[in-house]
Amino acid sequence: MKKQKLHYRFHDPNDPAVAAEYILKVFVEANQKKVEKVIRDASREKEENCT
Repeated sequence: MKKQKLHYRFHDPNDPAVAAEYILKVFVEANQKKVEKVIRDASREKEENCT
């Protein structure tokens, strides 16, 4: 069975910049744990390189 790709369409009558900001906020919330892990790892690497 062939795997179907997901396609997302956003229909928003708002200003494109407002819509983009809102979508970014949703994506960051959905991936908050991953974002926090990346930030922690980057700060650890920076600390290791400084010492």
